[in-house]
Amino acid sequence: MKKIAGIQIIVFCLIVVLSFGTVQNPFSSNYIDNLKQEAVTASKMSDPLYDEIVAAQKKYEEKPIDAVVDKVWKAIPGYNGIQVDVDASYKKMEEQGYFEQQKLVFKEVKPNVHLEDLPPAPIYKGNPEKPMVTLLVNVAWGNEHLPTLLKIMNDQDVKSTFFLDGSWVKDNPKLAKMIKEEGHEIGNHAYSHPDMKQLSSARIQEELQKTNDVIHATLEVTPKWFAPPSGSFRQEVVEIADSMNMHTIMWSVDTIDWRKPEPQTMVDNVLSKVHPGAMILMHPTSSTAGGLEQLIIGLKAKGYQIGTVSHLMDESRLSFGVALDD
Repeated sequence: MKKIAGIQIIVFCLIVVLSFGTVQNPFSSNYIDNLKQEAVTASKMSDPLYDEIVAAQKKYEEKPIDAVVDKVWKAIPGYNGIQVDVDASYKKMEEQGYFEQQKLVFKEVKPNVHLEDLPPAPIYKGNPEKPMVTLLVNVAWGNEHLPTLLKIMNDQDVKSTFFLDGSWVKDNPKLAKMIKEEGHEIGNHAYSHPDMKQLSSARIQEELQKTNDVIHATLEVTPKWFAPPSGSFRQEVVEIADSMNMHTIMWSVDTIDWRKPEPQTMVDNVLSKVHPGAMILMHPTSSTAGGLEQLIIGLKAKGYQIGTVSHLMDESRLSFGVALDD
């Protein structure tokens, strides 16, 4: 019995030693690395600089905004929040030893609800917290003005979304290719410029599909945005477009350029109504050709960036004067 008891004690001791060796062995590299990390963390936590950065985190934090279906404005995309990356900021300031706001590093925080999570609904504007606007150029005519619009946008380093009528693309493939080659986004504007609200389900499907087909065949692009001609639609149009992986795009500011106003009058009207997230409707007309440059200059002077619909719908924040953590 004594011999068995002795063996049991030896086995027990071996188990304890092995367990201690794998979990708490003070000579293992993992254990030493953990101790080092804990020491570094303790050192940071006791540094007044670290405390200042933590305090700044509370000061500069902005919560993300979820995408919503608004009662008036329908689908509105979300917008990322921002948060101070405490460790990255501390690392940037540690050597100098004092707090400097310009060296704060921020990271973006995504919302919980995204545009893709919403039920099918038209989009009239971007998120109102995003200082960006987009120019929507609906094209079914106005060929003579397109080169001027494209040159101005190129000179001003602006990219827009051109919504192309399918039959127009079929008849004007070179112009359609010119728009794409200039780096602009391509959207669907139906095939024959119909009143989409009055069409049967089958005709709605046909108008959208024929346009996507001719755009893909000509430009090797599949649109993800659809602009109803004359802004006419019913909910079924939105749902059919959604089933084809396209969001329905409307506008919040109208140039009314089809009435051929004086270019400066058009520019002043738009600039008086523009807002963060604005979607500005225009066409290739003489008024737009004559006023586009001043409009772009005016939008930039108001602090707006100008981008495509995809850029405006994206949740990413624009630069806000501080470093973003990659």
